[in-house]
Amino acid sequence: MLFFQLSSWALGLVFFGVLLAATGLGMVLGRRVRHRSESLKESFGILQAALLGVVGLLLAFGLSLAVSRYEGRRADVVSESNAIGTTFLRAQTLAEPMRSRSLDLLVHYTRTALRLSDEIPGGSVARAAAASEARDERQLWRLGAEALDRSPLASAPRLYVETLNEMFDGETARVAALGNRVPTAVLLLEVIGAAAAMGLLAAFLALHGSGVLGVFAASALVAFLLLVTADLDRPTRGFIRVPDAALRNQLRSMTLPPAAPAPRSP
Repeated sequence: MLFFQLSSWALGLVFFGVLLAATGLGMVLGRRVRHRSESLKESFGILQAALLGVVGLLLAFGLSLAVSRYEGRRADVVSESNAIGTTFLRAQTLAEPMRSRSLDLLVHYTRTALRLSDEIPGGSVARAAAASEARDERQLWRLGAEALDRSPLASAPRLYVETLNEMFDGETARVAALGNRVPTAVLLLEVIGAAAAMGLLAAFLALHGSGVLGVFAASALVAFLLLVTADLDRPTRGFIRVPDAALRNQLRSMTLPPAAPAPRSP
């Protein structure tokens, strides 16, 4: 939660500030002990090389976690959109009045699902949207059960209820994925390790009296990588957002007149 509470701009400033400050501190330290460079060069070189290798692995691990979660959220949006679309089509095969009521509720349900795509998980607006979805789910399930009770041998209500349950499961998975973030401890370890590695690298180069611009450029690059890792894990408020085009297209199709007419009463 430590990194998630900040805006992307603030988070970027923190990462760049910490890395550049550590690099500057390393440069100052290296210049101060340059008179002992012959005895320190070897130990500094071994230490910074080992630490850079460990930090590289940490950065790759953190980025892999963030990317996998991002891809999972994208897949959840498509899966939920498909489930809503199938449910909407099957709702058209129900008898009245369950048909019209279910179609209207499904449109409202999809609009609420889109609201969750733009709100911070766990926030007041997100909780209100989740509560609205829960109410829609209860009403939809009640209508589905009523349709099944009226026609227990018909296949349409059974298929509709089955898809309705899949739609509920898909929404639960998508909402859970929005709040499933890379642990703060992992990101904090990456920042501290990267700062230490850049500081040691700057000190090592300062002992040799070269590479000032290069080490600051490397620090900026590592800070940018940290920002990308954290931003991938902020699906509703970062620069890199999970696209909800599938849900929007689905909602647009649901506002059109139903493709299938209401079934005739037996």
